[in-house]
Amino acid sequence: MSSRAVAARKDERLDAVFHALADTTRRRILEQLASGPSSVGELAAPFSISLAAISKHIDVLEDAGVVARTRDGRFQRCHLEPHALDEASSFIEHYRSFWTGTLEGLVEYFEGTRPPVRPGRSARTKRSR
Repeated sequence: MSSRAVAARKDERLDAVFHALADTTRRRILEQLASGPSSVGELAAPFSISLAAISKHIDVLEDAGVVARTRDGRFQRCHLEPHALDEASSFIEHYRSFWTGTLEGLVEYFEGTRPPVRPGRSARTKRSR
């Protein structure tokens, strides 16, 4: 497999994880599963939606690789697959220093401890005339 194909597959997996995490119901399901495996019925209990709707949410989590579901006849048990979140965690961690530095710069600017940066000039450029 070429490096381009590997990168594309990695991007697809990351997209699937972020898509799965983008929904409140799915994040709540993950919170429940963090304390241990649960049946679909147990996962559905706190929500005022149908079992079919919960099952669709679990399908999205399964497609992202974040949840695994085992079946024994009609009984289904779900458990968390935390390693699937590793790539998303790495992606976020990679950009954390940028976000932190940018937010700190905004705080300094609004507190008046950092001068504004004008277009075409960096904050370190000294004005000389």
